[in-house]
Amino acid sequence: MSTINSKLTFKRGLELKNRIMMAPMTTKMSFYDGVVTSDEINYYALRSGEIGAVITGAANVQNDGKGWEGELSVASDVFIPGLSKLASAIKKNGTKAILQIFHGGRMTDSSVLRGVQPVAPSAIAAERPNAETPRALADDEILDLIENFKAATRRAIEAGFDGVELHGANTYLLQQFFSPHSNRRDDEWGGTLENRFSFIDKLVDEVTATVDESGAENFIVGYRFSPEEYENPGIRFSDTLFLVDQLADKGLDYLHISLRDRQLVSVSEDHKEKSMMAYIHEQINGRVPLVGVGDVRTSEDAEQVLENAELVAVGRALLIDPHWGAKALDKKDDLIRQEISSYDREELFLANGVWGFMEFMMPDRLGK
Repeated sequence: MSTINSKLTFKRGLELKNRIMMAPMTTKMSFYDGVVTSDEINYYALRSGEIGAVITGAANVQNDGKGWEGELSVASDVFIPGLSKLASAIKKNGTKAILQIFHGGRMTDSSVLRGVQPVAPSAIAAERPNAETPRALADDEILDLIENFKAATRRAIEAGFDGVELHGANTYLLQQFFSPHSNRRDDEWGGTLENRFSFIDKLVDEVTATVDESGAENFIVGYRFSPEEYENPGIRFSDTLFLVDQLADKGLDYLHISLRDRQLVSVSEDHKEKSMMAYIHEQINGRVPLVGVGDVRTSEDAEQVLENAELVAVGRALLIDPHWGAKALDKKDDLIRQEISSYDREELFLANGVWGFMEFMMPDRLGK
């Protein structure tokens, strides 16, 4: 077992100086059109320099993929200058910059898309309040979407990022293709488990080939996934074990599980003997590094994650204490700030979008 202080080298040659990554979190700090703001750059820069890598919040790869207001975009070359500033701000003192790229699918609405109907694998609304029914993607649109992910990857390379992470978690479009709830297609992109994987299969192959053919050195590709859905029908843990088994044999540099708690156990009766992260790590069996996550507050928590992963992603703790990484690496857990108040918002660049996320996700850690 490695410790958080040890280095890690990915298959494409990129080396992380330690095992800590900043987890991707929604900031809602970008301009209305997806251009990065100075506040957003300052927010990431403040949390860089000590940890191994920063994974940005999601950036949409095409206009109808926008999931919320204030979201980053990488849908056009016009965004490259701003993204270059963002990458440069993150890459201080050896920290690596990874751009998360995605499409929101049905998890958006026509107001965010300025009157355009959301799209998804099938015309099935999400099980959430006021969800709009999306339009099913045509076959040529699916192929165009893959091309746009490839174009987004090329822009990330040009902007100076060290990698991209394909966002296949949190019920967004990649996950929607794999889910039997959101994907009711009867063509090559849906139906059987294997067919529901076909979009992810082709997308990963095309993106990794784009990187390998670009000539970019030490540029990595990761994939984030959520292990279960509550919908019926929905993704079950056995489906995810299949997904992970397939992805571990591809040209990816890492897999990244999305969990609110590192010790979370599956709802499946067949997988209750250990945590979902432990089962996933066992399924991967060393073929590719796993990024573990889930309410990491101290160095001890981080080391516990590394019992079933090669890397640890830290989110909320870095919002509260931008120097969490240095303190954890030095085993100075007693110095880690565990609570934050509204008086700290300005100096920590916690704009309204981030603060709203914190109020929803971690109200117990917000002081008066």
